Amino acid sequence: MGKGKTYIIPHRRRREGRTDYRKRLRLLKSHLPRFVVRKSLNNIICQIIEFMPKGDKVIVSADSKELKKFGWLGNCGNIPAAYLTGLLCGLRAKKKGIERSVLDIGMYRSVKGSRIYGALKGALDAGISIPHSPDILPKEERIKGMHISNYAKKLKKENMSKYKKMFANYIKKNVDVENLDKVFEAVKNKISKAFS
Repeated sequence: MGKGKTYIIPHRRRREGRTDYRKRLRLLKSHLPRFVVRKSLNNIICQIIEFMPKGDKVIVSADSKELKKFGWLGNCGNIPAAYLTGLLCGLRAKKKGIERSVLDIGMYRSVKGSRIYGALKGALDAGISIPHSPDILPKEERIKGMHISNYAKKLKKENMSKYKKMFANYIKKNVDVENLDKVFEAVKNKISKAFS
């Protein structure tokens, strides 16, 4: 090390590209709990997290795999599942007295109409106030899964073998993929009733 030079050893999470500390600081300056959305190919996790000096504290959490208890047997990583998970997390937060939050998308790129914003819409519909621009939210038909249903109907007419392959999990679980919006509404009502 050269004389008079200061070397800063970066945080492990920054080195690994797992935390953007500038973005985190901006979120913490709001003094609001964070609505954190994390996703994988087949799963969505939503959490309300509060900053604590000794480490963040998870106040409430919802995992898309929990949706099975409410009758959702479809894919747990798509936009309808993201919305329902956000709704479930938001309703749990309301029950704990949380009224306001700030969105934390972590290191994900902001993509208009994505699953992250599907989860955000669920939390908003649960009654949590979260600053956002309305044009980033997915359209209602995508939230309800109508784009999936429409594609399933089209594929069934045009290529039955491809339809059976692509929607094998839905067929196996006896999910009416061609009327997924009705399945979605039924699950949404069950979740809402559980907290009424």
